[in-house]
Amino acid sequence: MSESLTQLDTPCLILDQARLDRNLARMRQQLATWPQVVFRPHMKTAKCVEVARRALPAGGPIIVSTLHEAEYFFDHGFDDILYGVGLAIDKLPRIARLAARSARLTVILDNVVTAQALGDFVRESCLSIRALIEIDTDGHRSGVTPEAEALLAIGQVLQAAGILHGVLTHAGESYNARSEPELHAFAELERSGAVRAAERLREAGLSAPVVSVGSTPTALFAQDLAGVTEVRAGVFMFQDLVMAGVGVCTPDDLALSVLTTVIGHQAEKGWVITDAGWMALSRDRGTERQPVDQGYGLVCDIGGRRIGELIVISANQEHGVIADRLGAPISPDDFPVGTRLRILPNHACATGAQHASYVVLEDGVVIDRWARERGW
Repeated sequence: MSESLTQLDTPCLILDQARLDRNLARMRQQLATWPQVVFRPHMKTAKCVEVARRALPAGGPIIVSTLHEAEYFFDHGFDDILYGVGLAIDKLPRIARLAARSARLTVILDNVVTAQALGDFVRESCLSIRALIEIDTDGHRSGVTPEAEALLAIGQVLQAAGILHGVLTHAGESYNARSEPELHAFAELERSGAVRAAERLREAGLSAPVVSVGSTPTALFAQDLAGVTEVRAGVFMFQDLVMAGVGVCTPDDLALSVLTTVIGHQAEKGWVITDAGWMALSRDRGTERQPVDQGYGLVCDIGGRRIGELIVISANQEHGVIADRLGAPISPDDFPVGTRLRILPNHACATGAQHASYVVLEDGVVIDRWARERGW
């Protein structure tokens, strides 16, 4: 494929293969300190088998966020799959179909009702499905706290069904860190909470061979993984402006961008109008709560080099409005109609979800297109 960026229909999603590989190598190097810890990359951002194979050249375990992803990756040779969203009971027949095809499935839950339903289902179907209890270590989302009475009650139900496999937590509050010491602290909070939950299960005579932790910030900044058996992360593959704002990476590490075309100007307002609105960029404003608000994305030239203080200040469905964040004027002569620009996204997951495929670049040249899988 010898297409140039000037020949592509816009807007489209660009993937810089070198940056992707660099981000993958960084995570491998970070986790090499703990060879006993299994790495289970999260495919919720990538949703693409080519990316998965670059993340796991020799194959290996993955985590997904939808059953559609589980089915897709199983069909492409990944059979050790953790479904990383709290189990909805009505999804059990679909999970059973995968298990019947010899998929090694693990599910998560955080309540006795779901645990009882899963236990009954496994007994009746005679299928092998493993379960992890979701632990809340930072008040971010779902899960039971490490000291909760419910932890043991859930564990007893799952143990009776022979499917208790351990605990899992996600330090989502790490996204609110603003310094390296804070990142270290969140990583330790995550680790210690998950390990404590597993210890309580074991003290009660229950099984907890797996202690699973992970988020991109904590995985990259963990200083101690004692007691942990596996680490999960997903956004690290591409990085994004939210991660840059957290201090996990720099904008130069972002592997994704959206290619767009200048379609007009509002010269008196200092605006450049493009064909990449929120349908291409997403409505995610994750940097709005950070010290530096990046609007709907940072503006780069066609080669991926940032242009001063230009950001996408607003987005309609199919229109993006670019301006200087400091209010400096922009001459239409600097960005004639037809100019190609690239926008670095706030949230790689949200922006990626707007597109059906990646246009893959190597040394600035289009070398391939990789399909992205979508749906639940």
